[in-house]
Amino acid sequence: MKGSCLCGEVRYEIFAAPCGTTLCHCEDCRKASGAPVVAWTFFPAGSIRFSGKTPRKITFAERERTFCPDCGSQLMFFDPALPHQFEVTTCTLDSAGKMCPIDHNWMDDRLPWFETTDTLPRHPKNTPAPSA
Repeated sequence: MKGSCLCGEVRYEIFAAPCGTTLCHCEDCRKASGAPVVAWTFFPAGSIRFSGKTPRKITFAERERTFCPDCGSQLMFFDPALPHQFEVTTCTLDSAGKMCPIDHNWMDDRLPWFETTDTLPRHPKNTPAPSA
């Protein structure tokens, strides 16, 4: 699977099958993206390679987020508490339309004015860890 940031300066390729896609409502994701919810697709750790410009990494709350240094697109999320996986912002994937979410997580942080009509499972905190 391949993907890129908005301006195309950072590209990536993933050499593993996705483990699942979730919709995250946590405050950290909202602040990092400026959106009420962020779709993330999980992959096995070590299966991504970046090309083009080197993405910028920041650490917040002991977790790492990767962004394009030019356009600011959020690309990747890594939590050292879950070393077997990483997450890619689903909508930066070239095949984002094929990555159907399986659930919602961090519903405890959901904005009261944002609601969806789907029937996907909803978790108060983290999505249960997907298996590879």
